Amino acid sequence: MAKYIFVTGGVTSSLGKGIIAASLAKLLQARGITATIQKFDPYINVDPGTLNPYEHGECYVTEDGAETDLDLGHYERFLSTPTSQANNVTTGRIYQTVINKERAGEFLGKTVQVVPHITDEIKHRMLLLGKEGKYDVVITEIGGTVGDIESLPFVETVRQIQWELPEEDVMVVHLTLVPYLKAAKELKTKPTQHSVRMLSEAGVHPDVIVCRAEEPLNDEIKRKIALFCNVRAGRVIEAADASTIYEVPLKMLEEKLDLIVLDKLKITKFNEPDLTKWNIFLEKLKNPKSTVNIGLIGKYIELQDAYKSILEGFIHAGAMNDVKVNVVNVHSEDITQENVKELVGSLDGLLVAPGFGNRGIEGKIVAVQYARENNLPFFGICLGMQMAVIEFARNVIGLNGAHSTEMDPNSPEPVINMMEEQKAITMMGGTMRLGSYPCTITENTLAHKIYGTTSINERHRHRYEFNNAYLSDFHQKGMVTSGVNPATGLVEIVELPNHPFFIGVQYHPELKSTVESPAPLFVHFIAAAKAYAKK
Repeated sequence: MAKYIFVTGGVTSSLGKGIIAASLAKLLQARGITATIQKFDPYINVDPGTLNPYEHGECYVTEDGAETDLDLGHYERFLSTPTSQANNVTTGRIYQTVINKERAGEFLGKTVQVVPHITDEIKHRMLLLGKEGKYDVVITEIGGTVGDIESLPFVETVRQIQWELPEEDVMVVHLTLVPYLKAAKELKTKPTQHSVRMLSEAGVHPDVIVCRAEEPLNDEIKRKIALFCNVRAGRVIEAADASTIYEVPLKMLEEKLDLIVLDKLKITKFNEPDLTKWNIFLEKLKNPKSTVNIGLIGKYIELQDAYKSILEGFIHAGAMNDVKVNVVNVHSEDITQENVKELVGSLDGLLVAPGFGNRGIEGKIVAVQYARENNLPFFGICLGMQMAVIEFARNVIGLNGAHSTEMDPNSPEPVINMMEEQKAITMMGGTMRLGSYPCTITENTLAHKIYGTTSINERHRHRYEFNNAYLSDFHQKGMVTSGVNPATGLVEIVELPNHPFFIGVQYHPELKSTVESPAPLFVHFIAAAKAYAKK
């Protein structure tokens, strides 16, 4: 049986529970201990697939096609191991499962209640990964903040697990905020005390308290927190602000969080931590030799979490190329033929981002045209690839009115069309083409040079596709379809051979980019931008 660690948060949201969980898992992994992380979210949506990016940030997609919380992206980027449907569970999914069981008569006429039926289902999901036999430690992040009404069933379930399992098989790490009052020049511990008290009133006692603070915690502050929160003095640790999230594992190593966990869980067989690759990456990240300016053309740029995986992909690729990637956000609604040169003319590359709906579409098309006509390195992802197809159809092939049926159902030239299997679907949640699919790459193309193979697997999230009825038109005018799905013929990659770097992909390569294995497309795109900047 695996051992279980629960990560809770107090005082305020957005403290970085996901980063702390991922950092702890990374340290355990570096010591030769197999670990995985799962996220339990308190909202009633079944998954974040139907949530607006402004509400929730990006929707992260796993290999098996689950639409999940963006924290799972952090888990994969830190551990370089894939997550799955089982790694993200919401209140909505829990209630949906219990209600379906009730409708099927599985409860034999009993009154269905939060305790025990909802908590039993939560418990089943929390312990599921640990029963597979693949992991020594399962880390569970509880979304939200202690004291939230919607989080209570999850906290109650943690209480039951603490009571049911042997003491050495379960522990709770509580992340909290120790605010600094500038006027008083003092760190205040009272919010942390109240947060731990609320957790304790629910029957859950933290074993470790991790304190986010803008100023260093001295030993006196740590002893005070330990005394009033009833934990050992050595188990109150500091989580100071870091220049990058990738520094956090090293800061937690300094604070001995991993050793505290190993001691509490009575894990005696472990190695010295091997973070060689991680340190090499950090060294490159902190000491770039030059800078490239990349335009991120999107419609959700007000919230950076909407493009979280893309931004992290730039960080990974920048380190590989010894450059700092300066991302310049350009709202696609602001771009016109008149101002496009002013907005993007000084940049070293353009990435046209994914998205849905009609807003800002024409601006994206104008940006693609500028990149194509001015030999500016271009990279389009999902909708970005589709915009490249539409722009080429209109301005090179001469198909007036060329568009996607997503934006113009009556387009006379539907070069992007809804996938056939999607046309009968009316339910929105979890019904897109999701997850990992194979792609066959044509030899002697840019895509083949980038991947170095003719067969890849990448993750998808879309309903619309390149309309193959127009294939010959595109080929005659010089656009190469260099990657296709071997089973369906779906065009996965388009490129222009007579351009320094112009490629669009239907899938989402950013979802597989990790610290130790950056996405090849991002690495080569940044390399092309670096060469462009030198010119």
